[in-house]
Amino acid sequence: MKRIPFVPLSIDKAKKVTKRFLGIGENLSRMFPGLQFQLEQAKIEMEPREWMSVAFLSSMIYGVIVFVLFYVVSIRQLIFSQSLLLSIFFGFIVGFAVFFYLSLYPRLFVNKNTRDIESHLPPALHHLLVQVRSGITLYDSMVSIARSNYGLISVVFKNAVNEINTGKSEIEALEVLAEANSSLYFRRILWQMINALKSGSDIGDTIKNIVDNLVLEQRVAIKKYGAQLNPLALFYMVLVVIFPTLGIIFLLVLFSFVGTIFNVELILVGILGFITIFQFMFTGLIKSKRPPGV
Repeated sequence: MKRIPFVPLSIDKAKKVTKRFLGIGENLSRMFPGLQFQLEQAKIEMEPREWMSVAFLSSMIYGVIVFVLFYVVSIRQLIFSQSLLLSIFFGFIVGFAVFFYLSLYPRLFVNKNTRDIESHLPPALHHLLVQVRSGITLYDSMVSIARSNYGLISVVFKNAVNEINTGKSEIEALEVLAEANSSLYFRRILWQMINALKSGSDIGDTIKNIVDNLVLEQRVAIKKYGAQLNPLALFYMVLVVIFPTLGIIFLLVLFSFVGTIFNVELILVGILGFITIFQFMFTGLIKSKRPPGV
């Protein structure tokens, strides 16, 4: 990775800019005990305190920018106190969102790679099984997968083929592949293949058992996913449809009797913005719970 999201700088330049904030980054990194492992898995060449100092400085910069822009726009329509309070509120929200996203970005990046691997795992294993059962060597089968379009699986098998070409055995190359992979499920499959190679058993039978177990686990995961959709749909209806509708009606009735110091149009725009953001978050939640390969 050469650049950081929301930061128009390379990693090396970001390290230099945030040197003065390493103390704050050190304290913030204690809130994320698994950050070191996640940075290594994401291949981000930064220490946890350096990453958190970048997240802190970026959140401050974006928060100030949003504060200034919103204040300049709103001061023409609102009184000073209203404009100041709303500018602070939106600046804080944007700054916190940037900080929260950057703090979780290594984990999100690793999870994205893991889902990519696991989504392409069933067809890749079927491909490998057909190749091996056809009498093709394991090395040539790995070369075939590396040249196919199986996302990150093709990339990692290409790395394994390169390791073998440099003089390592198939077992050693698969061991390196298993240790550096972010998918726990894929690592388990690789270790099963490694144990089969070490024991001298038929690798075709081992892959066949792996494929059968994978199909069975996918069926169970799909049923579990279907059972989770019903309460999520109910939660979506209550929070996005019922609460906003009743809340807007209640606010309009209340403001018609007691009045308000705030602009009703801005409140309605804020509610609309919340609903829009929540819908994006809800869509991401549904996608995150979807079983790989579905």
